[in-house]
Amino acid sequence: MREYQAMLDIWLVSEHLPVQAIAGDSVRTSPRRRSRRPALAAAALLLLSLGSLLGWQQGWLPNHIQRFHAEDSTREVILADGSRVHLNLDTTLWFVNFRDRRSVKLSEGEAFFEVQHDARHPFVVYAGKGSVTVTGTRFNVWKYADQVVVTLTEGSVKVHGDTEQPDQVTYLSPGLQARYGNDGELPQISTAKAEALAWREGKLVLDDLTLAEALPYINRYLDKPILLADQATADLRIGGIYDTRNIGQLVQVLPKVLPIYLSRNSDDATVIGSRPR
Repeated sequence: MREYQAMLDIWLVSEHLPVQAIAGDSVRTSPRRRSRRPALAAAALLLLSLGSLLGWQQGWLPNHIQRFHAEDSTREVILADGSRVHLNLDTTLWFVNFRDRRSVKLSEGEAFFEVQHDARHPFVVYAGKGSVTVTGTRFNVWKYADQVVVTLTEGSVKVHGDTEQPDQVTYLSPGLQARYGNDGELPQISTAKAEALAWREGKLVLDDLTLAEALPYINRYLDKPILLADQATADLRIGGIYDTRNIGQLVQVLPKVLPIYLSRNSDDATVIGSRPR
């Protein structure tokens, strides 16, 4: 199992290696070719030689790789650079330290970052198709399905909606959040919502949201996501403050506070439908 996890770490880290580290200075490859198995195999071999002074000095190879996972409870971890990260449930991330940058891969879930300041050593979080770049600040990143939401509480961050399109960049100031998907469009900016950071206190805050808006927040605390039957159901609104440990009970009492009913589909998933008025 340890050997499998080590190879998985190498696989994920390899996508952030520069071309030179994979193919050598004399070979030019396209981004598409770099993603093929031969290139990843070459990257794996190089990563097994992390002690190479040349690789470190050139910024090709990291000197530190960490993997963290939070499953049934939140978790606070300290990265090799001294930065603190608070992980929400079902969250996995990798930290890779290069000479000229610090890279984090958030593959799923949500994390609040308190980044150790280092102006010459940028801190980059990769989530979905985009990334968030800082030198030292406090911010939250939530990856859900094909959507990523970045909420800033302190400092400033640069958000790329698509790392392959450098011009698709947005700068955030405290109290704002950016949302981007897989469409390569410029991130959408809005005022940070009350529910964005409540998870750190074990609370789910729904501030007069439609069920369509609230469902992503609810589903992250359920073993199996609930579904909406139709648009009429999706447009119903809900509010309140709930304990994240009892979200399953919230779903069961919804028919008492909203004109809805609960049913099961063929996959045994809970479906919310609106009652006729």
